[in-house]
Amino acid sequence: MSEFYNFSMNSLQGDAIDFSQFKGKSVLIVNTASKCGFTPQYEGLQALHEKYKDRGLVVIACPCNQFGKQEPGDAEAIKNECLVNYGVDFLVTEKIDVNGDSSHPLFHYLRDELSGVMGNKIKWNFTKFLVDKNGQPVERFAPTTKPQDIEKYIEQSLSV
Repeated sequence: MSEFYNFSMNSLQGDAIDFSQFKGKSVLIVNTASKCGFTPQYEGLQALHEKYKDRGLVVIACPCNQFGKQEPGDAEAIKNECLVNYGVDFLVTEKIDVNGDSSHPLFHYLRDELSGVMGNKIKWNFTKFLVDKNGQPVERFAPTTKPQDIEKYIEQSLSV
């Protein structure tokens, strides 16, 4: 069994998210921030969610305040930004760290499995990780990569 399925975290509403529920699904995990220049990518992430959720894609946004303090709000402020401004209805987690000693274990794992330009660190908000239906991290995408530009990788992961 993939190590990915052993993780858990809390939703923005404080409910536990057990990653074992994602067995057999492809998962796109994105560290997000409400005050970032890349925040409009929420629209593209929502479009991917709507297009592929019935085929087994799960989109998870993980708000993070480590880059330029661009996610300063509490859970209510984050929820309002995601829902009101972008109509997001995919999973959004509690605010977490993605780098350093306090990083969430999921991001420690993803960084180790798929290092990027900066090695074992996340460069900025809206870094994206795609995990296939077998729980294997398969692709890492830069913050500048638009959600629509990763559709072919999603298609591949869903057809494995």
